[in-house]
Amino acid sequence: MTVPGARTAAFFDLDKTIIARSSTLAFSKAFYAGGLLNRRAVVRSAYANLVFGVRGADHDRLEQMRLHLTELIEGWDVEAVRGAVRDTLHEIVDPIVYAEAVDLIEEHRAAGHDVIIVSASGSEVVEPIGEMLGVDDVIATTLVERDGRYTGEVEFYAYGPHKATAMRQMADERGLDLTASYAYSDSETDVPMLEAVGHPFAVNPDRTLRQVATERGWPILNFDRPVGLRRRLGMGARTGLLAAGVGALVGGAVVGVVMRRRLAARR
Repeated sequence: MTVPGARTAAFFDLDKTIIARSSTLAFSKAFYAGGLLNRRAVVRSAYANLVFGVRGADHDRLEQMRLHLTELIEGWDVEAVRGAVRDTLHEIVDPIVYAEAVDLIEEHRAAGHDVIIVSASGSEVVEPIGEMLGVDDVIATTLVERDGRYTGEVEFYAYGPHKATAMRQMADERGLDLTASYAYSDSETDVPMLEAVGHPFAVNPDRTLRQVATERGWPILNFDRPVGLRRRLGMGARTGLLAAGVGALVGGAVVGVVMRRRLAARR
């Protein structure tokens, strides 16, 4: 049931939904260049990224990845990590963003929807990517810091049912209507996230999620066109998305109809 006066949101998983790789592992070379990783760790991360790309991320694989990364980061300088991400963000992430995801983000923004990235990756990685894409907010894993360094402990793990819990909390705080909202993900581990909204979409789904989506009648989308954001949007994602937002003031209702038709066509 739609809540009168409530806002609609679009929640996007990040890895293999907006971008074609693991967002955290993609920065392993940058962390190595900054003296945070040794060569063995870089090779191990590259292998993990390859496995992630080929097989997807089930519960066990994500848990192994989480343990591996939390062991690695213990003692890392927080500002060094943020600096490495900031300095290499466009070089690393730009080429692996799906054009189809950018199109959807633009459409949701033009329709006046809040756009939120929900990712198990750390906030140090997810927040700059979200800013680059011009989204409204992010839900991400947060790590414990002490005296400017990571302790290796996790304060909040944005994974599985925890994603759905955080989405409901954000909905309560911001007056979002989840029954009218959208969610997009590729992984079986995000079924709770997809169940939390009225319009779930499986994007590049792994085998289990594809089966769940088929059984429940959820639309399945295939994204396969990574594109450089600066080439795709000319002056950058934020400029393009803000322009779309201005257009919504003129024709928001019309754009909303167009978006629904495009989503139906993809289905």
